[in-house]
Amino acid sequence: MNREYLRHPNYDTDAPLLAVKDLRVSFATHQGSFHAVNGIGYTLAAGKTFGILGESGSGKSVSQEAVIGIVQCPPGHVSGSVRFRGIELIGAPEPVRRSVRGQGIAMIFQDAVTSLNPGLTVGFQIAEMYRVRSGVDRHTASRRAEELMDRVKIPSAKARARNYPHQFSGGMSQRVMIATALAQDPAVLIADEPTTALDVTVQGQILSLLQELQADSGLALVLITHDIGVIAEVADRVAVMYAGRIVESAPVEELFRAPSHPYTAALMASMPDLEAQRSRLAVIDGAPPVLSKIPAGCAFHPRCRHAQERCRSTTPEEAIIAPDHISACHYGRELRGQMALTHAD
Repeated sequence: MNREYLRHPNYDTDAPLLAVKDLRVSFATHQGSFHAVNGIGYTLAAGKTFGILGESGSGKSVSQEAVIGIVQCPPGHVSGSVRFRGIELIGAPEPVRRSVRGQGIAMIFQDAVTSLNPGLTVGFQIAEMYRVRSGVDRHTASRRAEELMDRVKIPSAKARARNYPHQFSGGMSQRVMIATALAQDPAVLIADEPTTALDVTVQGQILSLLQELQADSGLALVLITHDIGVIAEVADRVAVMYAGRIVESAPVEELFRAPSHPYTAALMASMPDLEAQRSRLAVIDGAPPVLSKIPAGCAFHPRCRHAQERCRSTTPEEAIIAPDHISACHYGRELRGQMALTHAD
């Protein structure tokens, strides 16, 4: 294979930065086939933030692990299309995918503390990642690690590079993971629950950091979260996932103004509201389905207050219910904008 191609792939400058179409991921187990992702799609442009929202088990993380190409196959099986600057990654040879992973698309994972090796200094871990991928000498890699730590606003970066992971707080550990992901100057950063387990102040600092990095370099961000407040603060567009499928997608302002799927409305109603006169938080009855036994019809119908017989038998197709607003609900048009408070009673 042409190594020069791997260093400088023939990107299509007219193509979307990232285009995902009909992405599906399943896992073969002794209990049957688990359908974790069931045909999702989206596009992402430079400098934009695409939020993916949903409960645990909705397929958010697995879908993006498939995008970056780290789903183990077998037992996993990935199909569909993932194009980075026009280059198809699904089914591409591993050297091609490896050339894009890191320097094209990078990912930071949910638990920063467990993602770091406790026996190595953080500076060494960042430097080694950069050295292996770039082929530079150790001194150059160490300098790069210090620059990256400074870039993500870790105080006294040169000295802190010699510290071990246990000497960093949760927020600082997350900054280390962001620095590692930025080592190859990726165009797309996938952030999986980057503020989970952090206090509110530190959450704000991490989100502000990501926004600053976007402003400086045009970085595109895929933000995976179950926190509607985070989505509201930083996303340009949001997709709501349930049972491995995008059930609603819209610009963030439109989604909050006029939710058009009962699941979206239920998530919004479950958020604390300091101005609302409520004695308790609303909850979504029931639990997400087991992915090996997704219900017939609309997967959300066992938990939906609006469900009718049609919902139990026929899977709703995605429909455009307003400009740039898509909902996979049989009654999305009728319910649009009317459901925000239905779960707050």
